[in-house]
Amino acid sequence: MLDYAVKLTKTPGAVREVDLVALRAQQLNDRDILDINQVTAYFAYVNRVADGLGVRVDDYAVEQFAAL
Repeated sequence: MLDYAVKLTKTPGAVREVDLVALRAQQLNDRDILDINQVTAYFAYVNRVADGLGVRVDDYAVEQFAAL
């Protein structure tokens, strides 16, 4: 899953049927693959929007995340 998510993030044009076959070989079904794809794409979209608008994380959020 993570290899697929990284490939989809860094080189989306390089994703091929063989990548989906590899996921299916790990017992993932089409819904699982769709979910991975959508979560990966959503995070990429949100991060690019935030970066493009200059959104910065406040100190409180950083502290809360560090506490996890």
